[in-house]
Amino acid sequence: MSHYLDIFIDAYRGFAHYFWQSILHPSWNNFFYWLIGISIVVWALEVIFPWRKNQALIRQDFWLDAFYMFFNIFLFSLIGYYAISNVFVELFNDFLSLFGIKNGIAIEINALPFWLKITFAFLLKDFIQWNVHRLLHSNKYLWQFHKVHHSVKQMGFAAHLRYHWMENVIYKSIQYIPLAMLGFGISDYLIAGLITLVIGHLNHANINLRLGPLKYILNNPQMHIWHHAKHIPEQYPNGINFGISLSIWDYLFGTNYMPYSGRDIELGFAGDEHFPHDFGHQAIYPAGKKQD
Repeated sequence: MSHYLDIFIDAYRGFAHYFWQSILHPSWNNFFYWLIGISIVVWALEVIFPWRKNQALIRQDFWLDAFYMFFNIFLFSLIGYYAISNVFVELFNDFLSLFGIKNGIAIEINALPFWLKITFAFLLKDFIQWNVHRLLHSNKYLWQFHKVHHSVKQMGFAAHLRYHWMENVIYKSIQYIPLAMLGFGISDYLIAGLITLVIGHLNHANINLRLGPLKYILNNPQMHIWHHAKHIPEQYPNGINFGISLSIWDYLFGTNYMPYSGRDIELGFAGDEHFPHDFGHQAIYPAGKKQD
């Protein structure tokens, strides 16, 4: 037991040190400043090339979403999630060792050329996230957490990272086993994470991306706006356009829907007028709420 307590304490201190050093020492492998830089660039695109020209530059809930960006990427891990997850990783590895399982697959993956390894990591990560995203919509209990993301009423780049803290647990827990067993390390996650960050910001941005045939591969604002539509067709009771970075999964599995320009459609979900509007109440949602 003391072994796992040491892991928890070391991980907690380690992440706190990492977070503080990230703020004090900008560098090319510093995700903190990548987040700020990418956000500023995409926001500038919204200012220069707005799709919804009547939408304010400081749109509804802009600062709430900006807080969510740093909370979900950094602060949630700082307050304990990173340390707890490290303990579970060690427990998982110890469990495998009981059966004498050796991770030979990871050895093969790490022998691949770097570009191929990153491409494989990105594709696998995105496909897992697409499936988890569908689960968040189809499971009535998980949907209660996902409502936070769908409470956005005016779309903009920062809405990308407005989501309930429980989604960190759900996504990362389901992703861990396949990705860790395949031997992907921190540097791999950084690069794949940056790609996901850029595409995710663009998907939610108030810009009109004309991708041509690439729209069948890459997610985009014109497709993703329909995912946030308050009113969706009855034939898609669990939602549409679940792509995180790639739209190809929706086209392959028949969950794509984009009948016309969704620039001015109403966003949200049924009953969202009663949904809490501040971070504190959203963070404890759905405690005490009736499940629907």
